[in-house]
Amino acid sequence: MARKAKNDNAPAKRGMDPNVMGLRGEVIDQPITDTLELNFMPYAMSVIVSRAIPEIDGFKPSHRKLLYCMYRMGLLNGARTKSANIVGQTMHYNPHGDAAIYETMVRLTRDNEALNVPFVDSKGNFGKVYSRDMAYAASRYTEAKLAPICAELFRDIDKDTVDFVPNYDNTTTEPSLLPTTFPNVLVSANLGIAVGMASQICGFNLAEVCQTTIELIKNPDHEILSTMPAPDFPTGGEIVYDPGQMAEIYRTGRGSFPVRARWRYVEKEHIIEIYELPYTTTAEAVMDKCRDLIKEGKIKEIADMRDETDLGGLKLAIDIKRGTDPDKLMAKLFRLTPLQDNYPCNFNILIAGSPQVLGVGEILTEWIAWRTECVRRRVYFDMTRKKEKLHLLEGLKAILLDIDRAIRIIRETESEAEVVPNLMIGFGIDEVQAEYVAEIKLRNINREYILKRTEETAALAEEIKDLEDTLSSKRRLRSIITDELKAVLKKYPSPRRTGIVYAREIEDLDEGPEPVDDYPVHVFLSRHGYMKKITPQSLRMSGEQKYKEDDGLGWYWETTNAAELLLFTDKQQAYKVRLSDFADGKASQLGDYLPGALGFDEGESFVTAVLAGDYSGSMLLFFENGKCARLPLSAYATKTNRRRLTGAYSDKSPLVALLPLEGEAEIAVTSAEGRCVVFSSALLAPKTSRTTQGVQVMTVKKHLVVRAQFLTDTAIQNQSRYRVRSIPAAGAKLTDADRGEEQMTFI
Repeated sequence: MARKAKNDNAPAKRGMDPNVMGLRGEVIDQPITDTLELNFMPYAMSVIVSRAIPEIDGFKPSHRKLLYCMYRMGLLNGARTKSANIVGQTMHYNPHGDAAIYETMVRLTRDNEALNVPFVDSKGNFGKVYSRDMAYAASRYTEAKLAPICAELFRDIDKDTVDFVPNYDNTTTEPSLLPTTFPNVLVSANLGIAVGMASQICGFNLAEVCQTTIELIKNPDHEILSTMPAPDFPTGGEIVYDPGQMAEIYRTGRGSFPVRARWRYVEKEHIIEIYELPYTTTAEAVMDKCRDLIKEGKIKEIADMRDETDLGGLKLAIDIKRGTDPDKLMAKLFRLTPLQDNYPCNFNILIAGSPQVLGVGEILTEWIAWRTECVRRRVYFDMTRKKEKLHLLEGLKAILLDIDRAIRIIRETESEAEVVPNLMIGFGIDEVQAEYVAEIKLRNINREYILKRTEETAALAEEIKDLEDTLSSKRRLRSIITDELKAVLKKYPSPRRTGIVYAREIEDLDEGPEPVDDYPVHVFLSRHGYMKKITPQSLRMSGEQKYKEDDGLGWYWETTNAAELLLFTDKQQAYKVRLSDFADGKASQLGDYLPGALGFDEGESFVTAVLAGDYSGSMLLFFENGKCARLPLSAYATKTNRRRLTGAYSDKSPLVALLPLEGEAEIAVTSAEGRCVVFSSALLAPKTSRTTQGVQVMTVKKHLVVRAQFLTDTAIQNQSRYRVRSIPAAGAKLTDADRGEEQMTFI
C-alpha cells in the first residue's frame, strides 16, 4: 500500500524516478532490485568504464586528459610551465578538482619515480613513491612539461588514428585513446579499484616489451618468457624468481610473486645499507616494523637504524652488533618485514569498453590488433589527402595548355559568383578543381609554376598506389608497427632496474625459524579459543583461572615455550600456533583470542586442538558416519612458516572428535542411540592422505556417532560388554551404570 506524503499538493521532487514518487507527492514502494538497477548500476558502470580501469593504451581517463591537455598547451617541445597552470587548463577536460588532477600528475613525473617510463619532465619537489611521509610541494611551486617519449603517445594523433569525443560540457573534444606506438599498457604500472572489481598491472621493461611485441608479430607462438622474463619496477629491488609461477601469471593474468630489497654490507663500519625497496612498500613502513620487532625482542642483532635518504637516492642504514652475520640478519628481516613482499597481479583492462582479465600474451595480441587499426586509419588519412591533392593538380594541369584562356574567362566574367562555373564549363573540370584554380595568386600564373606543380602528379599517383597496397596488406601494416617499435628501442634505451634471483639460489640463506627461549609453561585453552601461556612460577602465585561467563577450560597441557599447537576448525583447516609468538600471561587474564590472532575466515569456528610436540605421534579423527582415520602428526609439519593448512581432514562427514595418540590405547565410541564400541587403536592402520575418511569402526544406520574417548576417560565399568576384536561393529547398549549418570532420588 502506498504511503501518503505530508503535503498532498506538493509537486514531485526534481530528478525523482516516477516509480518512487508519484505526481502528487505520493511515495511508492519500490523493490530493492529496481533501486539497484536504476541508481547503483549506472554509478558502478561509470566507475569501471570511465575512472578506475585502464584501457588498451595503458591510461585511465584522468591520465589521458592530463597528458592531452599538456600536448595542446605546447608542452611537448616548449619550456616548462607552472604545475598550477597545467592543473587549471586540465579542468577543461577533467572536472574532478585541482587536488585530484595534481595527484595524477605527480605520479606521472620523473622525480616521483613511480613509473618505468615517466611522461612528465618535472622540476621541483614531487615526493617519492618509496616514501610515505615525503610530501610533494604545492602546484604553485613546481614546474613541468611533457617528457620526450610523449611524442610516441601523440604520434599522428591529428591524422584520425583515434576517435575524438566531446568533453564533459561539449565545449571541446578529447581523444578516447592515445595512439601509443609501444605497448604502454604493460610498461606503466597501474592500480585501480572500481565497484566490484579491481585492476593491478605491474610494470615491465620498455625494451623487453617492445622486443617481445616484435617477436610476437613475427611468430604468434613466440615464448614470451624468453624475451620478457619478469616485470621491472622503477624502485629496483629483486624478484625471487620461479619460472613456473611467472608462466602461470603470464598465462592467466592473475597471481603474485615475491619482490625483495637490495642491500650491501659495509664491513669497516659494521653497517647494512638498504638502497632499493620493493615497489609495494615504503621506507617508513620498513623502519616502523623493524622498531616493533626490536621492542618485542625478536631482533636483537640491530644496534641502531636510521633513514639516510638524500639527493643521491634511498639509503636505510642498519648498525649491527659485533659478531652478527649480515646474511642471516637480512634473511630474518626478509621474513619478518616488508623488505620482502608479494606483488599481486590482476591484469584487468578495458577492451572495447568491456573489462577483461587477460594474460600477457593476450594483452599484446589485443594491442597489436588495436595498433594495426590505428596505422590503417593513418594510412587511409594520408591516402585521402593525397588523392585530394592529386585531384586539384589534375585540374591545374587541364589549364596548362591554355593559361591565357583561363585568364580571359576570369576577366570577362561579370560577377564573382560566376567565375567558378565558367571555369568548369571552359575546361571541363569539377567545382573543387575550379575553386582551386580561381584561388591561384596572380604571380603564380606562369608556365614554370604550373609545370612544377603538375610534375608532382606522377609521384603522387605512385604514392597513392603504394598506400592502397599497404591498406590491403596486413603484413605491410604489421611491418610499419615493427619499424616504429624498433625506433622506440633505439631512441629510448631502458636498462633493466629490477634484478632476478632464482628461488633455489636463496633457500640456503634462510636459516629457518628464529631460535626461541625454551622454558616450561602451562597452557590453558578455553572452549571458545582463549589461550593463556603461564610459567610455573606465575601459576603458583596465581589464583583462580578467569574465563568468560559462558566459557570454561577445554584443554590443558604442560609443555615448553618452543612447542606448537594445532587448531582444527569446522572448515577442514588447521592452524599452527607457536607458543613462543605469544607473551606469557596470568591466570587473571582472559588470554589471547586465537581465532582473531590467526585470522579465521568469516563463519569459521574452532573445533579442537592438539599439542604437536615434535610431530612424532599420530591422531585419530572420528566422523559422524562412524569412520575413523589414523593420521601421523608429521602430515601437518611444514618446512615453511605457513600458519594455515587447508584440507586438514575430510569434508565428507562432520568431525566428532580428535584424539592424540602416542602409543596404542583402547577407544570407546558412542552413538546417539546409546550404543558403544570399545576397540584397540592397533586395529587402525595409519593413512598418508590428510583428506581420507579412514575405515568404518562403528556400524550406524539412523543414529550417528556423537562421542569418541579414550576408555580410561569414560565411566564404563563393564568394559568386556562393549569390547570387540574386529571392526566395524554395531556395539552394545550402554547400561545406566556404564553411562556414569547419577539418578535423582527423593528423600
